[in-house]
Amino acid sequence: MKWRSLDELSPETDVRPLRDIFAERKELIVKYVPAETQAVHARAVAELKKQNLAANIFPVGSKLPEFQLQDHDGKTITSSDLLDKARLVLCFIRGRWCPFCVAQMEAMNLILPEIEQAGATLVAISPQTVQQSFFMRDQHKLRFPLLSDAGNKVARQFGLTYGVADEQRAIYQRAFVNLPFVNGDDGWELPIPATYIVDRDGTVIYASADEDYTERPEPEDILLALGATLRG
Repeated sequence: MKWRSLDELSPETDVRPLRDIFAERKELIVKYVPAETQAVHARAVAELKKQNLAANIFPVGSKLPEFQLQDHDGKTITSSDLLDKARLVLCFIRGRWCPFCVAQMEAMNLILPEIEQAGATLVAISPQTVQQSFFMRDQHKLRFPLLSDAGNKVARQFGLTYGVADEQRAIYQRAFVNLPFVNGDDGWELPIPATYIVDRDGTVIYASADEDYTERPEPEDILLALGATLRG
């Protein structure tokens, strides 16, 4: 299971704003995905928005919960180790099967030098297994750690988790998105996408989340929050 990256489809790196890349993918979905399937996903997002999940996420000013997770190589990474080195940009994503997660991670990969120059480390967390994280990093040429949050334990602390609705679960199964295999458990639980910036003392200084998985912050907004600028 693999979403082909834009880099694989074109010899040039796509440097468009993330919103433009997402708009293109949404157009493809409208064109090729049956209307009834689109309606199921729309209802799922509407229900999550009704629950106000994004309004109740871990807020700015809070202290980062300590965590210990395995990266794409199976190496144990702790939050304290990360913060000992630099500020932390933390992206919660759904997994390598999600085209919007892939696009976001490729876009963040492009600004990695600016993130590091601003004194920060970029890390992504998803419920997928270590093996799936390894595949994602390798296939999309990502240069930052992908951490596996088994059972969404860390995502749950951030208030991001939800159970996939039955009708949406059926859609995923028909599309060969086998979450029990990808995530290594039978929970059918995912995080809503979220991006945090955490200061060296563990204080959250930026938080962005949306129940709609097709909406993510622009990489340039993350650089602005870090006090950095994008090199032309």
